[in-house]
Amino acid sequence: MSNHISRRKFINQTTKTTVAVAAASVVGVDLLAGCTSAKVLGSSNALVGFEQTALPYAYKDLEPIIDATTMEIHYSKHAAAYATNLRDAAKAENIDQSKPVEAVFSNISAYSAKVRNNGGGHYNHELFWRCMKPNGGGQPTGKLLSSIQQSFGSFEAFQTQFTDAGKNRFGSGWAWLYVDGNKQLKIGSTPNQDNPLMNVSDIKGTPLLGLDVWEHAYYLKYQNKRPDYIAAWWKVVNWEFVQQRYSAL
Repeated sequence: MSNHISRRKFINQTTKTTVAVAAASVVGVDLLAGCTSAKVLGSSNALVGFEQTALPYAYKDLEPIIDATTMEIHYSKHAAAYATNLRDAAKAENIDQSKPVEAVFSNISAYSAKVRNNGGGHYNHELFWRCMKPNGGGQPTGKLLSSIQQSFGSFEAFQTQFTDAGKNRFGSGWAWLYVDGNKQLKIGSTPNQDNPLMNVSDIKGTPLLGLDVWEHAYYLKYQNKRPDYIAAWWKVVNWEFVQQRYSAL
């Protein structure tokens, strides 16, 4: 991609963010945190809308780590339902669907559980798909690797801490690598479909890497062995995508 195109996309994205923040000030809702983090969600720095987007690979492409049947059910049933239910809830609660989903999270406590659960489920999965790729794994490079080593002591120590966050999450939820308000890398987990962008979350910041530890993400292949699923999942992590997100902050 040329520098010209990159600059043009950055300008377009900044304009969208400015408009969203300006609209928020009119209705007295602070959307700055959500819209700021929205700049770095996608590989092209796109905002997350209310519609489900296409997978960046085929259902079978993450085998043998994640089997094709699990991917198909996960994407076409679970994640699709979150997107559909979110749009239904947004319509019922007069949420402007022309704005990014992230804009809702900084004031999520003002909305219903349906918006919170399905908004989180939709956003989290849109991120999750892109945090993986065929023939992924290994380690990040450059600034991200240096920051991980500085923050956690070593890449291996980071992996251990992140793995623990996932396998020790009681019930269903997510493990996260995120950047907090002080621009520091942190690891944490959230229950159900919450994420660090939400004002109700115990951990707050911009998600870089998310791992789904709901049973539907792994049960067909790994049954109740969540630690085995997490250990295998490292082999499909898309570190290039995570690095793009981190570099854009």
